[in-house]
Amino acid sequence: MSLLLGVDTGGTYTDAVLLRDEAHVIASAKALTTRQDLAIGIGAAVRSVLKEADVDPAQVSLASLSTTLATNALVEGQGGRVALIYIGFRAQDLEAHGLAAALRGDPVLICAGGHDHAGQEQVTLDEAALRAFLAAQGSQVSAFAVASQFATRNPAHELRAAALVQELTGRPVSASHQLSAKLNGPKRAMTALLNARLVGMIDRLIGRAETILKTSGIVAPMMVVRGDGALISAAQARARPIETILSGPAASLVGARWLTGADHALVSDIGGTTTDVALLKDGRPSIDPAGAQVGPYRTMVEAVAMRTSGLGGDSAVSVVQDGLAGGVVLGPRRVLPVSLLGQDAPEVVHAALDRALRSTTPGEHDARFVRAVQGQSQEGLGPREAALLERIADRTLPLGDVLRARIEHGALNRLVARGLVQLGGVTPTDASHVLGVLADWDTAAAEKALYLMARKRVGSGDVLAGSARQMAKMIVDQLTDQTVLALLETVFAEDTPDFGLPPAELARHVLTQRALRGHHGLLRLHAGLSVPVVGLGASAPSYYPVVGKAIGAEMVLPEHAGVANAIGAVVGRVTMRRAGTVTSPGEGRYRTHLEAGPQDYTDRARALDALEQHLREDARAAAQAAGADDIQLSVTRDIKVAGVEAREVFIEAVITVEAAGRPRVAAG
Repeated sequence: MSLLLGVDTGGTYTDAVLLRDEAHVIASAKALTTRQDLAIGIGAAVRSVLKEADVDPAQVSLASLSTTLATNALVEGQGGRVALIYIGFRAQDLEAHGLAAALRGDPVLICAGGHDHAGQEQVTLDEAALRAFLAAQGSQVSAFAVASQFATRNPAHELRAAALVQELTGRPVSASHQLSAKLNGPKRAMTALLNARLVGMIDRLIGRAETILKTSGIVAPMMVVRGDGALISAAQARARPIETILSGPAASLVGARWLTGADHALVSDIGGTTTDVALLKDGRPSIDPAGAQVGPYRTMVEAVAMRTSGLGGDSAVSVVQDGLAGGVVLGPRRVLPVSLLGQDAPEVVHAALDRALRSTTPGEHDARFVRAVQGQSQEGLGPREAALLERIADRTLPLGDVLRARIEHGALNRLVARGLVQLGGVTPTDASHVLGVLADWDTAAAEKALYLMARKRVGSGDVLAGSARQMAKMIVDQLTDQTVLALLETVFAEDTPDFGLPPAELARHVLTQRALRGHHGLLRLHAGLSVPVVGLGASAPSYYPVVGKAIGAEMVLPEHAGVANAIGAVVGRVTMRRAGTVTSPGEGRYRTHLEAGPQDYTDRARALDALEQHLREDARAAAQAAGADDIQLSVTRDIKVAGVEAREVFIEAVITVEAAGRPRVAAG
């Protein structure tokens, strides 16, 4: 008998499950995710599930972790302060490819150097400029990202820059060629930049998770779920945290398949911060060929074809006061529910809510709170941010008591983006407490907060809602509407043939919306999904039955849907892919592009065989390092040729090797 432990650290809850022989869930548990120290939430969930199962921790033979931490961080614009070393590119490339926006004011060095498409050095690397930059920024950032022109054809300049970063600063460094073997330097730079930003966050999560497992008596190896649903070792995840983008959603797909056996279905997973929607085809999640996209960022990381939107149980509710009727909109920012804060700091929260209720006019910051996340790095903070953080200290405070000038709003937003501060406010979770769907936290605080929001005025001069309960229903109805749109966008993106308009436009189109409501006029319209929707997440049973009716779909809510991510975390396989390219820089010459640099052959078959052998060894070694047993290799060759004057001319070849196997388990 083998016992497998799966843990999922989400934005709101940390889940744990125990499986016996990969066939039966014998126990599951939830605990609140604790941002200030993730080990607290992980430890609580692990201890609870071990107690429920009444098993010896030493019997656990494998532990695996999935997490939405990287996904949520990018959606919310969080992560450490980093520096980008951009070699061989032009300054205008930063604007053209979105890098400037992604940097958010973090330092960047545009440095001379780089190679051409054949891997030949174009310009000598400017080491003097690089050394000066490292001396100035080494103590101001948490990590570095390095991207050099055509580094996938010759990584020499990236390797040298990375070595200097390590030598002169000791900071972690992310080199773009180690994250993707594809061309498109600016996109690789974006991937390396985001990887560097996540390094500290994921390292802390994995380190604390390993510590809590050991102190709980679990000696089994720990794996981490990658964004394509495969498992990797904890060490690999620490070095390449960008690969854990969509880790939680990918685990939910694996879990959905395990729970339902569905071959063809839409899977929608609602968490505290995001809703993740993807399609299962032939029982497997499809991989996005363009790379994972989370929020505004498109990366070159292989991940499930998942549409992630900032919509969850803890999404901030904002009032729309334009127009006669007004309304609300949810997300994309996550906030702490007022009901949760009311439980954690009842005196502060109720005093602030009661003070606002006594006022005859609604205030800008009614029912909004702020608290600092303890134990986080404060490197690179400006004086205004540092002063604001000191003012908050270790307390939960009304937002209006913290902000003393309009200019401090920007400082507060920067603290939130860095993950140093959390905001509290009205959420769908609070609405569910008011409606009696949930009773986990402080319902009285939720009722007060929703009444304060309800009395805001809209364009007609009327109040937004007549009561806290009406306000709650408005919020839940809006969550339903936004969830339906998220599902429709995925359907239109995945359906064939293409409809000729962007999925977001099609989802909102008047014909689509009328058809969903069964329009019967001179024209009869009807629309619905032809595949079932598997609803996952702790709040799915509360929200998704109505969603299924609204979108005309069979809604499947499996047992253990609330811990599907944790199940998927431990039933997946180890899969490592390695890809490489052979080009032809001249007549009768065939060049392989490897980490050690380009290597030329005079025979095409020999070049292809040499590259394949190298990739086989690399993929097998990576799978073994990830803890795989019974490794199977598969190889694909994509050879591009052209016909010129009745003869075949070789253009290039891309070879991909996949090594896959089940993770080895500790002896019980």
